[in-house]
Amino acid sequence: MNEELLKITLDIELVKMEEQQVILVTPQDEPIGLMEKMEAHRKGLLHRAFSIFIFDKEGRMLLQQRAAKKYHGAHLWTNACCSHPYVNEPIEVAAQRRLMEELGFTTPLEKIFSFIYNAAVENNLIEHEYDHVFVGEYEGTINENKEEVNDYAYHSMSSLKRMLHEQPEQFTTWFRIAFAQIEEWWQERYAVKSTA
Repeated sequence: MNEELLKITLDIELVKMEEQQVILVTPQDEPIGLMEKMEAHRKGLLHRAFSIFIFDKEGRMLLQQRAAKKYHGAHLWTNACCSHPYVNEPIEVAAQRRLMEELGFTTPLEKIFSFIYNAAVENNLIEHEYDHVFVGEYEGTINENKEEVNDYAYHSMSSLKRMLHEQPEQFTTWFRIAFAQIEEWWQERYAVKSTA
């Protein structure tokens, strides 16, 4: 995609984002208002979000490479998907909705923790999110939405640790921050299977 076409595509995405609202929250995840998505990211205001981590039965993690037109994190590798719930949409429903929109499947999800992070990202934006983290298992067909996902792959935790150490710039900020807690959960869930 040439640079001019990419800029037009990014501009369209920014207009779409202006129409979307995020839920502003306290550090205890209590809703305190709404704001246009881009404005919240420009101002770095704390808002509700979710991240989904998918594994196969052997414990390999499904990663997606974000599409070129994403407003930030383009071409970076990250967890299966993440987003923001709509107003009055339960977070669990939002997680299933977004998994279907980005990767074309649903699977049972379990919330395992939440965390707050605040990080500057591309295009002078700030991610300041109260992030609800979900996990699930899936081994079926993946029908990725090319508007959202450039590529996807399953990776073992050992290879992910190595890649994060050797090339951290290839991964999204939130993925790098959440990885330690995900790895801790993974040790309890899959490490026993790997050594059995």
